[in-house]
Amino acid sequence: MKEGIHPKYHEIDARCACGATWKTRSTKPELHLEICNNCHPFFTGRQKLIDTEGRVERFTKRFGAQTVESRKAAAAAAAKAKKQPVGAK
Repeated sequence: MKEGIHPKYHEIDARCACGATWKTRSTKPELHLEICNNCHPFFTGRQKLIDTEGRVERFTKRFGAQTVESRKAAAAAAAKAKKQPVGAK
């Protein structure tokens, strides 16, 4: 390795906006983050669906909301219709 071309590697305290701190190593002398795993909605379980302008409702109206139960019921009805003779109702 060549001498003098590599950045210095510091042991630092990383700080999040929520107040969490932890020790890590970085080429930067300070590390300030806006969000971390302690306050991120995905990791904390507080994530919610934000519906802007009714996009979810439009999607469900257009394509229909299919659940596992409705798919099973549709498959059972199709299987029952397939077993019946052609002339029977």
